[in-house]
Amino acid sequence: MVNTPYIINEIYDILQKSSPFELTLEALLALGVIWIVFYKRTTKKLPTSDEDILARWTPEPLVAEVPVDHPALKTKVVTGPVGKMVNVNGKECINMATHNYLGLAEDEDIKQAAIKSLRKYGVGSCGPRGFYGTVDVHLELEERLAKFMQAEEAVVYSYAFSTIASAIPAYSKRGDLIFVDECVNFAIQKGLDASRSKIFYYKHNDMDDLERLLQKQQIEDKRNPAKAKKTRRFLVAEAIYMNTGEVCPLARLVELRARYKLRFFLDESISFGVLGACGRGLIEHCNVDKTEVDLVSAGLEWSAATIGGFCAGSSFIVEHQRLSGLGYCFSASLPPLLAQAAISALDRFESNPRIFDELRERCRTVSEKLPQLKHFQSRGDPLSPVKHLYLKHKHECWAHEKMLLDEISTECIDNGLAVVAAEYLENMEKHCPRPSIRLTVNRLLTDKEIDDAFRILEHVSEKVLASAG
Repeated sequence: MVNTPYIINEIYDILQKSSPFELTLEALLALGVIWIVFYKRTTKKLPTSDEDILARWTPEPLVAEVPVDHPALKTKVVTGPVGKMVNVNGKECINMATHNYLGLAEDEDIKQAAIKSLRKYGVGSCGPRGFYGTVDVHLELEERLAKFMQAEEAVVYSYAFSTIASAIPAYSKRGDLIFVDECVNFAIQKGLDASRSKIFYYKHNDMDDLERLLQKQQIEDKRNPAKAKKTRRFLVAEAIYMNTGEVCPLARLVELRARYKLRFFLDESISFGVLGACGRGLIEHCNVDKTEVDLVSAGLEWSAATIGGFCAGSSFIVEHQRLSGLGYCFSASLPPLLAQAAISALDRFESNPRIFDELRERCRTVSEKLPQLKHFQSRGDPLSPVKHLYLKHKHECWAHEKMLLDEISTECIDNGLAVVAAEYLENMEKHCPRPSIRLTVNRLLTDKEIDDAFRILEHVSEKVLASAG
């Protein structure tokens, strides 16, 4: 016969001797057992036969429902080569939309060199550089770029976007600090995300704000010197900002870099082949000692009119990327014909440096005409081949302002001028820029073509904005 009082006394003694943690754990285990028992009794059995599974399965559509106003449905069709003139939707247009600053996409010698390379090597290498993807033209291009940039070594990437996006996380890791301009392009933003470092954004081209952040960090370092000793610090900027067309204050950046002991990365994508007597970029243009910039990156998809990008610097810096640059290690290597096109572009840079003066003269001409536009205010350095046009009347709704600019650009194409509204991933940009029409300058544009472009832009903006009320 069960001695109930004895069992109760024993349980009472156990509870008295148990700690609160033990009591809580035992209670949770008891509740878990009760839940499992009742859950098994009440849960319906899953279908076991193939017929039951198929009857309950609802397949996803191969093509999801697409809104009628989706941007992909508004794609414009380009026919033929893209030079200073371009055929869009069957209309021949003056091209101020694509980044072919020096007009080398129309260079017949470069085309023939690429065709010759295509016949020799085929279309692509079908592998990353470290896995049978390296062809002799890749090594030749890297050697030529290092010599042209007056650096110890250069490394070539397959895409301009992946160049800076891979270079930043190759060096900066979790726990490191990066000070960066708030207007940097999306590729740099993705590189910052991949680095998992602590990011400090300073106001665009505001050196006082940058120094404020550096001084604030200096105070933090004094509180924890052991941690500060292990923390690396980086400074990242664009020579010419894609999102504003403005030039960075390189001399001040170099000064702050030296004073606060930062590693300095400079993206010369737009300034490469634009600034400097020989087209080397902003460092040459400002006559700054190249050793003051630890890493220079640039895309080949603008002035050089091909595909890919490169980083140049000391052998120590470059060799590290061959092991840690994700875009270098895991992407298929640059097709040999495009590498040969880049080599031919460098030949043109070296044999005819006059083209840089011609381009800068075209940039100045466009800048001088920008104030004539009644409905726009402009942004961009006079020497920059990228200019931004913003509506003088700012709308509260970002999407509405972007819609108006899209309508203006579409109407411009119908009237013989190819321009585009700058595209941004509004919900993904760290500091999403205001909507704008981005104008690009081509060295081959004549004065008459520039005049015609501004006449069309003025006429169309007047018409669209008047109808919009």
